[in-house]
This record gives sequence, structure tokens and C-alpha cells, in this order.
Amino acid sequence: MDVVKKDQTLLDAFKTADSVLGQGVQSISDLITIPGLVNVDFADVKSVMTNAGSALMGVGRSSGEKRAIIAANAAISSPLLEVSIDGAKGILFNIAGGENLTLSEINEASSIITQSADPDANIIFGTTIREDLGEDIQISVIAAGFDSIRHFNSTAPSNTYFKPIVSESTSAPQDSTSEIVDPPKSSPAGKYKLQHDEVSIEDDLDIPTFLRNKF
Repeated sequence: MDVVKKDQTLLDAFKTADSVLGQGVQSISDLITIPGLVNVDFADVKSVMTNAGSALMGVGRSSGEKRAIIAANAAISSPLLEVSIDGAKGILFNIAGGENLTLSEINEASSIITQSADPDANIIFGTTIREDLGEDIQISVIAAGFDSIRHFNSTAPSNTYFKPIVSESTSAPQDSTSEIVDPPKSSPAGKYKLQHDEVSIEDDLDIPTFLRNKF
């Protein structure tokens, strides 16, 4: 609702949503097909998105004195999905502008985009000089790898199991409860202990077969 005016008709609202999504798709298409000064291609897109789960695709465009900052903030925040790139483990972004694009603007935009990512994120950067943008700067972002963070605390530790405690009373059945106990420790590999008629045999693997059969 943030991108739709209160007095906007239903059809116009749908057109606005289509426009936002269309800009995102177009920006990714341009990123792959238009050669850049610092080039990114389909292989880079694939490396960020492969086995990464959910992905965020965004584009921001602005002009004026703070165009890089405004465009970067718009690119990392989807007005339709209301999500951000916080904690992303893979980010690809491309900064496009005319010949007046400055290194300072690139640094400003890059800092905004990367500061919200995971510390160990795979970050791929590209830049393109496009005269058709005029005084505008356009920033395209693909971010992925959110699922592992969202579900990290949803599973119990694998080395914990529950042991039921049953009441010793034999009268009426009672509800059983559970307590957390440590998993049983396994015996060291290769060591066995057999007992028969008060005779203890340690490490029976060293005993001949015909003697072991007697026990």
C-alpha cells in the first residue's frame, strides 16, 4: 500500500505493481545482456542464486545531489514485499550511470548495500556506463540466502532426545513427563566384553574361533 495512493483506482494500482515488478525484471535482463565497465553476467547471477533459497530482486533509480544514496536504499527495500537484504549470504549489484558517474557515488552506494549483508557473504559488484540514463543513476540488486537464517533456531539439537518417566504406582495410570538426558555413549570400537559363568573375556577378537564358539 505504500506505493499506491489512497484515491488510486484498482486498475491503476495493479499497473503500479506491474511497473515495479517490470522494472526489476528489466534491470536483471539489462544486467546480463548489456556489457559493463566492470562486467557481470549470467554466471555471476547463477553463483549467487544457486541453492540459495529465497531471493530478493530490487532496482532503484534517482537523480540529483544524493542520487547514489537514494537509489541504493530503494534497491535494497522492496515496496511490494516489505523485506530487506539483511543477512543475505549472496549479493550481486550493478551501478549504472552516465559518464558523470563518480567513484565517490559508487563507494556510497556500495557501502549501503553491503553493510546489511552477512559478514561472510559472497558479494559481486559491477558498473555500467549508459548514456541513455542521462543524469540518473540506476542500481540493480539480487540478494539471496535468507532461508538458513530464518530457520536456524527452528530445529532442536540432533544430540538431544527425550526419555519418558513412567510413574511407579500401579493403581491408576498417570500422565508421563519427559526429561532431557544425554545420549548413551557408544563403546570404543574393537573392544567387547563377554561374561559366562563368572569368566570374563576381554577383547574376544584375539580368541580363536573354535574357542569363542564354546562360549
